[in-house]
Amino acid sequence: MSFLRHSLILLSLILASNLSFSQVRKYSNEFLNIGVGAKALGMSRAQTAVVNDLTAGYWNPAGLLGIESDFQVNFMHAEYFAGIAKYDYGAFAKPIGDDAAIGISFIRFGIDDIPNTINLIDATGNINYNRVSTFSATDYGFLASYAKKSKIEGLNLGANAKVVYRQVGDFAKAWGFGLDLGAQYKIKDWQLGAMFKDVTTTVNSWQYTLSDRVVEVFTLTGNDIPQNGLEITAPRLILGGGRYIPIKQKFGLMLALDLENTFDGQRNTVISSKAFNMDPYFGFEANYAQIVFLRGGLGNFQKVKAEIGNFTTTIFQPNFGVGLHLKSITIDYALTDIGDQSAALYSNIFSIKLDLNKSEK
Repeated sequence: MSFLRHSLILLSLILASNLSFSQVRKYSNEFLNIGVGAKALGMSRAQTAVVNDLTAGYWNPAGLLGIESDFQVNFMHAEYFAGIAKYDYGAFAKPIGDDAAIGISFIRFGIDDIPNTINLIDATGNINYNRVSTFSATDYGFLASYAKKSKIEGLNLGANAKVVYRQVGDFAKAWGFGLDLGAQYKIKDWQLGAMFKDVTTTVNSWQYTLSDRVVEVFTLTGNDIPQNGLEITAPRLILGGGRYIPIKQKFGLMLALDLENTFDGQRNTVISSKAFNMDPYFGFEANYAQIVFLRGGLGNFQKVKAEIGNFTTTIFQPNFGVGLHLKSITIDYALTDIGDQSAALYSNIFSIKLDLNKSEK
């Protein structure tokens, strides 16, 4: 019976986490905040000011103007929680003339083969494991990006139109729509950036299709019955800065810092309040002749109360990565996790980028 209990709890948590009635949820659409690209994840997500390839469609669309080839393609696959959750990303981007660029990004985060034990016990009270089926809880994100040089020298602007589709088996589904705005500004040796995510709020419209059997089991087990409604993702503002430092003839170092600001209620961050929260991300990338790259960073700072005594300590998540660029192919690797330092569930993340039909400069 523990198998039945655990499965029902899992199903109820998945559905209850989406239960909404036109409310702003602090952790809505969190799969869109994990990050993309092994390069960026190895640098602890510090990308707002320095991203200059097709992953800018996610980090800051203004960075798409840094693409120097005719078009780029990128793929990434990652697994979390010992392979239970699958995370995939793919993107395409290309310049349009000398002053604009477009990109398309796809993100999938899913847990497959979840046991559905609603019908495990038949009408006569007998347990029949042949009645156990499986379902998936899957989130999809589609981003269409556009970047354009402004009339101000060094200032690039960009925007994302995004569509979100989320599905929990045959029980629930949601469609969502939102908009991101981004900017990058280069002044002398410095690079500055800003990314306003979900600037108009992103609204998910949830619809539930629950059979009489599901309602009956949820009622008997004391679980809430989710109702159709709207789930609203609040805006967040990410400010970034970076600088590239040449070292001797073939060596160089990029330093980057992002400050993520949220306004949807108090979070466990370095600067924390009910009205405003700030979370820093620091990353670096050292290179040799723009061929071999070594990356690292610090992020996900959290305050943890000590087990003994009335005081708190600050912990953080270190990340590490390497990269190799050979002609039109770039292979990146990162050792990172979703942010659970206590469990140290680090994942090996690989991504590959292709520069195709590279333009001659």
